[in-house]
Amino acid sequence: MGKSFLAKRLAFALLGFRDESRVQMVQFHQSFSYEDFVQGYRPTLGGGFALKNGLFYQFCQQAQKDQNSDYVLIIDEINRGNLSKIFGELMLLIEPDKRGDTWSMPLAYSESPRQKFFIPEKPFLLGLMNTADRSLSMVDYALRRRFAFITLSPQIQSSKFRAYLIGRGAADELVDRIRERVTALNEAIADDPNLGSGFCIGHSFFSSIPPSVTPDEAWFRRVVETEVAPLLEEYWFDNADLAKEWSERLLA
Repeated sequence: MGKSFLAKRLAFALLGFRDESRVQMVQFHQSFSYEDFVQGYRPTLGGGFALKNGLFYQFCQQAQKDQNSDYVLIIDEINRGNLSKIFGELMLLIEPDKRGDTWSMPLAYSESPRQKFFIPEKPFLLGLMNTADRSLSMVDYALRRRFAFITLSPQIQSSKFRAYLIGRGAADELVDRIRERVTALNEAIADDPNLGSGFCIGHSFFSSIPPSVTPDEAWFRRVVETEVAPLLEEYWFDNADLAKEWSERLLA
C-alpha cells in the first residue's frame, strides 16, 4: 500500500472511473533506453533489423486515436533510468504547454525531417520515486521543471492503518506497540543529519500481509528481523551498535 498502490488509484481518479485499458505502467532501470521507450531499430527473426515503436510512442498513438478520453502512464522508479537518454527530445514535448502538433518535431530515428512526432494533450504522466534512492540528482533538477512533486509520508499513525491490522486479526496491544515504536524510530531517522525524512520506515512493511498469514507476535518479529533490521544496518553502516539498539527496541 505504497506509492504504486496510490498511483493506480490516482490514475483512475483522473480518468473518472476504473479503466485498465487506459492506464499503463512501466518501470525504469539502468538498462532501459530510448529505443525501449520511444523508437529504435530492433533485431528481427530473419537476422536483420527493423524500426519499431517503443512503449511511449504506442501509448501516444492510442491516445491520439481517442482524443475524447484521458490516458495515464505511470513510470515507476523514474529516477532509476538515465532520463536524458530515455526521453531524448521528448523532455521538451512532455511539458503541458508543448503538447499537440504545433510542437511536433522529428525523432532521432525519423527517416526525414518531415516525419514528425508530437505528444497529444490528453496523456497524464505520473512518475514515482523514492527520495532515499535519488541516484541521479542532476537529472532530477530537469524533472522538477516538468513535474509537480507530491511527498508521501509513512502512515504509521493513520487510523486506517490501525483498522487494517486489527481487521486482519492483529491484537490491539501489538498494533499500538508497532505504531508507537516505529514512529519513535522514524523520528530518530528524520533527525539524523546523514539520513532525513526520506529514509523513514513506511507502513508498507507492515501492510503487505499474505492472505494466509495472521499478523501476530511471530509475524512482527519476522518483519523486523528480515526486513527492517537489515535496512537499519544499511542506514547506520558506520554505527552497528545504533542499528542493533533500534532493532532491539522494536522487539523489546
